[in-house]
Amino acid sequence: MKTSDVLVDAINYIRKYSGEIFVIKLGGETLLDTEVVNSIAQDLILLSALNIRCVVVHGGGVEITKAMDAFGKKPTFIKGLRVTDKETVEIVEMVLSGKTNQQLVTSINKNGGQAVGLSGKSGCLFEGAKKGGRIDLGYVGEVKKTNPKVVLTQLDVGYIPVVSPICSTKDGDSLNLNADTAAAKLAASLNATKLIVITNVKGVLDKNKNLIKRLTVPEAKRLIKNKTILGGMIPKVEGCIEALQEGVKRTHIVGATKHAVLEEILTKTGHGTMVTLEKISD
Repeated sequence: MKTSDVLVDAINYIRKYSGEIFVIKLGGETLLDTEVVNSIAQDLILLSALNIRCVVVHGGGVEITKAMDAFGKKPTFIKGLRVTDKETVEIVEMVLSGKTNQQLVTSINKNGGQAVGLSGKSGCLFEGAKKGGRIDLGYVGEVKKTNPKVVLTQLDVGYIPVVSPICSTKDGDSLNLNADTAAAKLAASLNATKLIVITNVKGVLDKNKNLIKRLTVPEAKRLIKNKTILGGMIPKVEGCIEALQEGVKRTHIVGATKHAVLEEILTKTGHGTMVTLEKISD
């Protein structure tokens, strides 16, 4: 399409979403591609200029594993969750809040935006407890309460908040949170219009590896049950389901390509998979 056609096509979406909050979750592998990260930063800056208020939640699993290797610690995973002892949670916090978070903030700022780095500890954004269950995962947390005031305050003064998925227990111990779950909880507490999960695959795929453009919650649950949705895609889809059930209007799982966020939001065709509570006509 010509640039002018794209812009005209986007007008209705710009009007529709002006003043709304979008939560964008960036996966750890996505952050390894500097070109993609810069294009996402540009997308966020453009959306902010259009009065669409963006909040970023990021992972960082690949960088955490590299850091653990450097410290002579071998990563262990159970059902996709990193077993996290006391030393490991210190490494996780160092990488997520100290390195990955600031790299994202810098990328947005150098592209002309205004970003501020936060963690789940900032303003008690996430209050958590150790994840329950028969298997002890150590300092792996689950969000018990979300206090979004610190994020809203930054949005109100024109900043793009960038949040690392770390929180504290009531006793002050640091906990490692699943970034998909943290993003879903934050989107719900902000009454966000959209949760957009950016990942290293193009979206939810069927058993023939074809992209599924739209999914309802019942359909998504069925695909998890029959093992069409597997592995790392499960927490992403479950995060979308949780966000929708707690009031987020639309959720999207999008492949990490250049300007994927703009294509998903501001065009009719979209780019990845949209997950909704029920079937929609538009």
